[in-house]
Amino acid sequence: MGIHREGTPTLLLGTTVVCLALFALLKWPFLPCWATTIIAVLLLTVLGILFWFFRVPRRSVTPDDTAILSPCDGKVVVIEEVHEPEYFNDRRLQVSIFMSPLNVHINYHPISGVTSYCKYHPGEYLVAWHPKSSTHNERSTVVTRHPVHGEVLFRQIAGALARRICTYSKEGAAAQQGSEFGFIKFGSRVDLFLPLSVRTEVTIGQRVQGATTVIARFA
Repeated sequence: MGIHREGTPTLLLGTTVVCLALFALLKWPFLPCWATTIIAVLLLTVLGILFWFFRVPRRSVTPDDTAILSPCDGKVVVIEEVHEPEYFNDRRLQVSIFMSPLNVHINYHPISGVTSYCKYHPGEYLVAWHPKSSTHNERSTVVTRHPVHGEVLFRQIAGALARRICTYSKEGAAAQQGSEFGFIKFGSRVDLFLPLSVRTEVTIGQRVQGATTVIARFA
């Protein structure tokens, strides 16, 4: 398990601040030993959480052209038929996955193909499970076109804690199922918009793993 490159600035800053704070604690003569110990433990715990957040797990991906893999780790919070207005402008099956701050926050391509659309939208920072977060929050929309099964849209959505969405996809570039296409810092959500003909293989409340769990299968 490694550390994601998006975490380097944050971890360098966090480590520097914690080291300086610990050094100051050791030099502070008025604090009792027990108070110094508690503060030191809290500082090291926060630093540990930061390192845990930016972890990069090792995962083996088995390509499957019939499968739509989960684009992230988290919990399924929405499965419903909706109108998708940004790209398709028709009815699609929406599957939304909420990522808590403790989840891996790497985002993975759910299918292989070619990136046919990619657009970033600035916006608000409503809590990620809010019904309007999909259209009001900071977000980035990516569409991949599979040569046989058509297009799948997936949207990175910032949450109340997230303040930076990283998207590496480029229009016209190849997309490999299970490969990394982005990262969202802190609490967030990813929406999938699928053809109505797909067969879903997850349920509301189910925990899923990015690049591993099958969300749905093409008909």
